[in-house]
Amino acid sequence: MTDPLSFLAGGGEAARMIRARDWSGHPLGAPESWPAEFRAALSLVLNSPESMILAWGPDLHFFFNDTYFPLLGPRLSWAMGERFDVVWADAWSQAKPIIDAALQGRPERFVDLPWQLDTDRGAQETWWTFSYSRVLDAAGQVAGLFILTNETTGRVLADAALTESQVALEAALGDLRNLNATLAQQVGERTADRNAVWTLSSDLMLRCLFDGTITAVNPAWTEVLGWRPDELVGTKLIDVVHPDDLTRTFEGAQQLTAGASLARFDNRYRHRDGSYRWISWAARPGDGIINAVGRDFTVERERADALAAAEEALRQSQKMEAVGQLTGGLAHDFNNLLAGISGSLELIQTRLSQGRVADVDRYIAAAQGASKRAAALTHRLLAFSRRQTLDPKPTDVNRLVAGMEDLIRRTVGPAVQVEVAGAAGLWPALVDPPQLENALLNLCINARDAMPEGGRIAIQTANAWLDARAARRHDMPPGQYLSLSVTDTGTGMPPEVIEKVFEPFFTTKPLGQGTGLGLSMIYGFVQQSGGQVRIHSEVGQGTTVCLYLPRHRGAVVAEDPHAARFAPPRATPGETVLIVDDEPSVRMLVTEVLEDLGYTAIAAADSVAGLKVLQSDVRIDLLVTDVGLPGGMNGRQMAEAGRVKRPGLKVLFITGYAETTVLGNGQLDPGMQVITKPFVVEVLGARIREMIGTG
Repeated sequence: MTDPLSFLAGGGEAARMIRARDWSGHPLGAPESWPAEFRAALSLVLNSPESMILAWGPDLHFFFNDTYFPLLGPRLSWAMGERFDVVWADAWSQAKPIIDAALQGRPERFVDLPWQLDTDRGAQETWWTFSYSRVLDAAGQVAGLFILTNETTGRVLADAALTESQVALEAALGDLRNLNATLAQQVGERTADRNAVWTLSSDLMLRCLFDGTITAVNPAWTEVLGWRPDELVGTKLIDVVHPDDLTRTFEGAQQLTAGASLARFDNRYRHRDGSYRWISWAARPGDGIINAVGRDFTVERERADALAAAEEALRQSQKMEAVGQLTGGLAHDFNNLLAGISGSLELIQTRLSQGRVADVDRYIAAAQGASKRAAALTHRLLAFSRRQTLDPKPTDVNRLVAGMEDLIRRTVGPAVQVEVAGAAGLWPALVDPPQLENALLNLCINARDAMPEGGRIAIQTANAWLDARAARRHDMPPGQYLSLSVTDTGTGMPPEVIEKVFEPFFTTKPLGQGTGLGLSMIYGFVQQSGGQVRIHSEVGQGTTVCLYLPRHRGAVVAEDPHAARFAPPRATPGETVLIVDDEPSVRMLVTEVLEDLGYTAIAAADSVAGLKVLQSDVRIDLLVTDVGLPGGMNGRQMAEAGRVKRPGLKVLFITGYAETTVLGNGQLDPGMQVITKPFVVEVLGARIREMIGTG
């Protein structure tokens, strides 16, 4: 038997007409406002084909089943659910005694009662026989009536028909009463279970409207948050939410309003004592309300926060230990270098005062060598931090490796065999050649140190086209790359060491004997050049380090290897260079170099003074400027402001360190170049002559 309360689910004409009506506009309100017992029995009546049955509901609203339609016709279907005394006022006087008898429970049957009905066939007076059955509610009050009707064609036939219909209807109503009792028992059991869960649960349970008004809370609110239910019902839920969680809570409420359920939503609620507790909610929207269950996980959250704080403290401790290792290594190296520089200068001063100039050249060479090593160490530090100033150029890597082969052999010594295999048709790379040379030399030195008893180093180049799968494996974008790899037959490294070789400050050397910048420098340089470094090693089998550099689609300009050996050409008369640098020694040095080469040199200490010169009518053939300048503008900004008046102004940036964003990540505008400090005087003079052009 289907749910007797779903009386609109029937398939007959009467049920269809009931469904078609707008119940919300009915004067009685929705059908749920009628007694449940009557609504349940009505489902049986509307679908009963056995007899013509009228149903009287509250306040004389009546219905009829499908068997009535052949008599009344569809024209009167609009009368379904209306008041009988309004629709058929003329017949009410005849119907009222039947209703009264039924309401009073008198065992009366009305036989051969004349009834005039206005039907589709016109006004007709027919003879009818009536009987009734009552529906009582739980309190024993009459909830509704069912009137069995038959046209009288003979009393015997009418009695027989009515008796059969009465028996069928009484049996159906008996089944209904039994079902109602069963349903009432089931509903009571479910209600008791729900109430037990609501009362005994240690989780917070909540019902609220979509505007956040609380309609019900369970006793757990008192246990967890200290609030009594009567203190919360009718208030806004948002009033007890932590201020920092309001925005997130509003967003969650919007999702619920849109019909979505929330499986996990965390926020903080204020305890009665003023503290806050973390609550994890599961919520889902219903008919105009939100049902939610929340679990207090404050202890777990505090433990997680404490663990995160401990981990952060550990990381900070490790970082400080690494910084200490870095500074120890740098101090060791720089003290050695400074000792060489300062000692050489003191001896030069002493020998000059003694008139002994024969040894001066040797001391000068020692000081210069130490200065170059200090500059190299600084560049390694900047490369490690990916903050060095690069001067990328289209580079033939095969040619670069071939040019370094002799230096590499002399560096690694005779106990190590060096093999070079350059791929034919190798693509060019856009890279800073000196930095790539430095990286290659460092890799070979590391390989040599991994082979204390000697061994073999293989240097190889190749073209590599990485598809999406290979690129994911190498953690780099798909595309065309050239690879430069260095393989040794040394001791190799275990996995736990491989994981750390590119980390900042990592070194296997004792404290004070290394900065841990070797592989970190290489990694930073290659990353800054748009490439990637991959390493493969096995203990006892050796190590391969491979540098991937993006392919450059352009020609490589051949360079004269002997060009730097000649003295820079002199200036033509009238050529003028503006030098802007806040370091007096650098200004003095550059000015001296320029004047020795025949240039007119104008010096400025900041960007304001430099810009005044650029905006004047003084001839300026080249601007030489530091990148970091006082005066409100950096060197790049000053140069661009000067180009407003001098569109063709040529600019040479000299810098020891500059943010790559200032210099355009190596992509300078036409007519701009960069040279890093410290620089060789001959190189500076040659670059200036190159930029100005031969006279």
